Amino acid sequence: MSAGFVDAHHHVWDLGVRDQDWITGPQLASLRRNFTLDDLRPEASSAGVAATVVVQTVTVAEETPELLSLADGSDLVAGVVGWTDLTSPGVADELARLRVLPGGRRLVGIRHQVQGERDPGWLLRADVRRGLRAVASAGLAYDLVVRADQLPACVRVAALHPELTFVLDHLGKPPIASGALEPWASDVRALAALPNTVCKLSGMVTEADWAAWTVADLLPYAETVLDAFGAGRVLWGSDWPVCVLASSYGGVVGAARGVVAGLSAGERGAVFGGTARGVYGLRPPAQSPAPPLPETLRE
Repeated sequence: MSAGFVDAHHHVWDLGVRDQDWITGPQLASLRRNFTLDDLRPEASSAGVAATVVVQTVTVAEETPELLSLADGSDLVAGVVGWTDLTSPGVADELARLRVLPGGRRLVGIRHQVQGERDPGWLLRADVRRGLRAVASAGLAYDLVVRADQLPACVRVAALHPELTFVLDHLGKPPIASGALEPWASDVRALAALPNTVCKLSGMVTEADWAAWTVADLLPYAETVLDAFGAGRVLWGSDWPVCVLASSYGGVVGAARGVVAGLSAGERGAVFGGTARGVYGLRPPAQSPAPPLPETLRE
């Protein structure tokens, strides 16, 4: 943990460059503005975060090169999870092109908004699986952003592609607001039984009651994931700025500390940095010294 606390999942966007067409309706109104690294930096610094992974938000080819360029000029962003069309016959060539762009060495993963696909078997399509093989061949991870009802397809595709590391975003979006655990918990355990899978401890507060969630509400879901995957296969992410719908950045950090309070110092170190560095192969983004770790993360 000498390299510091890692936020393995956040976003940035500039509505002047590109609309975020998923930000609609009054519930999401607080997200309808620009969110930049300059906005994130003081929040991350206050939490002791030394490195981050920025994640794509829209299925637009131009976004990933922009994120890579952003990372290339940043002393904070150590990795980029981008997007490319997995169904394209040229996906391998496109991944190779991305790797040689400015910041291309910081490309660590690919994802697609599977949660928006109507086909429940989208991940199992022949063209998608061809794309997943290309992602594996490029030495990248694949982030799964899915609804809870899509977890069975995730289990099947991960079993079919043992050569690829699958990173489950946001615990697979369990129904925290309702308090229900099944069938989500059983499906998560089935996914965790496959050794090429890991899980992000992220997105919990926005699956809970935005106005009234407590750490106690989140705990059964975090404990299920930690028990199923083990701390060495769990990595923390803020999901900033989406998290501001239900909490501040600091509030999300505090919630994460709360749900892992029962772990050993070494296990907390894995969740808050070690797993992310291993899964994504993160390099320190800058030569500047890392900020001190929060007291709860120190050995």
